[in-house]
Amino acid sequence: MTLTDPQTLKRQVAQAALAFVEPGQVLGVGTGSTVDCFIDALAASGLDVAACVSSSERSTQRLRAAGLRVVEAGEVERLAVYIDGADEIDPRGHMIKGGGAALTREKIVADLAERFVCIADASKCVPVLGRFPLPVEVIPMAVPQLQRRFARLGAEARLREGCRTDNGQLILDVHGLSISDPLALEVELNQWPGVVCVGIFARHRAALALIAGAQGVQRFDY
Repeated sequence: MTLTDPQTLKRQVAQAALAFVEPGQVLGVGTGSTVDCFIDALAASGLDVAACVSSSERSTQRLRAAGLRVVEAGEVERLAVYIDGADEIDPRGHMIKGGGAALTREKIVADLAERFVCIADASKCVPVLGRFPLPVEVIPMAVPQLQRRFARLGAEARLREGCRTDNGQLILDVHGLSISDPLALEVELNQWPGVVCVGIFARHRAALALIAGAQGVQRFDY
């Protein structure tokens, strides 16, 4: 195993994220393999966390198994910090998220937080979003209609097979987009009937990112 092994990088950045946990406060926790490493590091750290608000059933189960208290988003009015990963992040802190199908709940928890701390490895950094297919959570009856609308943009929206979100909906993975204006596209797609949530995090972009690579963990503020 090398220092640039993906799992090693995830553990490194997860450990670095502990510095942003505010003792005694309720913490927002995201979803994904890097967040899994963060949950493990948090449990081992002994940090005083009042409770966690989780963005998925997967993370909730892992948090509780680690002995950490989980509360519903509706039980809190604000979070100081939300820690989550990304499938892509651009130089301005805009992200694509939803590879784990938790984008809607991730956006809800991110909206509660004063600061979004993104944790990722260097492979997730891109100059322009869109290399990773854009996840869009949709209502089932709208799938064909939405696929046609994306086709008119020159993109291909593929139904993610065997996937139901924690909200009981479907995911379209949209290939072939080059997202030079993430905020404008996020706003536009959110207006399409049948769209539940778009995996562009521009309105809820990262306040800072911790990126693990061959040079160690670097911090980027946006």
